[in-house]
Amino acid sequence: MSDFEAQLRAVSLRVTRPRLAVLAALQDHPHVDTEKVIALVRAEHPSVSHQAVYDVLRALTEAGLVRRIQPAGATARYEARVGDNHHHVVCRSCGAIADVDCAVGPAPCLTASDDHGYVIDEAEVVFWGTCPGCAAASSR
Repeated sequence: MSDFEAQLRAVSLRVTRPRLAVLAALQDHPHVDTEKVIALVRAEHPSVSHQAVYDVLRALTEAGLVRRIQPAGATARYEARVGDNHHHVVCRSCGAIADVDCAVGPAPCLTASDDHGYVIDEAEVVFWGTCPGCAAASSR
């Protein structure tokens, strides 16, 4: 049994070719949008429909196997890195996204100045800047 099969079974999801293909695509290509996931899946499995990929992404996200991120002003992206409350850095120029490990201490990484009575279990931080490639290009 593959790791992906075990992950699906652990959350009581049926093991299907589209689900395995989406998990594999996200493992190899983090922070991709839905259209890129569709292209990656269909390159290996041409018979998998667009709707099947949308349905799989929704099911995997709801099951906690995939994380959906959507920085302000950007399209939704997906990644297979879940459960560690990491953050992201986004390039303002090209839109590239990279992972940033938890800033300090255990999850949720930040302490709210006023939690308004909420039991906080996650903090989402997006760092914005210019990636090295865009910075180098702009300095030429």
